[in-house]
Amino acid sequence: MKELLDSLGRSKFRGSFHLNSKMKRYVLEKGMDKIQKDAYEILESRIGDAAPKNDGKQTPMKQVHPVFIAQHACGCCCRGCLERIHHIKKGKELSKEELDYLVQLILLWIQREMERKI
Repeated sequence: MKELLDSLGRSKFRGSFHLNSKMKRYVLEKGMDKIQKDAYEILESRIGDAAPKNDGKQTPMKQVHPVFIAQHACGCCCRGCLERIHHIKKGKELSKEELDYLVQLILLWIQREMERKI
């Protein structure tokens, strides 16, 4: 996962996403357990279905919630990116294992961001 995040971070698009100070405060205030719970809920509800509603447009790019920003940075924002970057095929519901993998990737990215200076 670390090598994948390093590679994604070198991408002009994926590497442009970062947590701002407000989002970092949110992570500190809520804790990583809450962020993990949010990540599962967000991924399940927005990209977990075989054919998500508004696929490709369902993940906000504005500075809303740390998980949304992490989704873009990690290539977990839509089913097209999941297929292209993570080889998770479109047209089927995400499995528990796939969901676990994506949440762990997002949490690792957020942990890295928390250590990054603004």
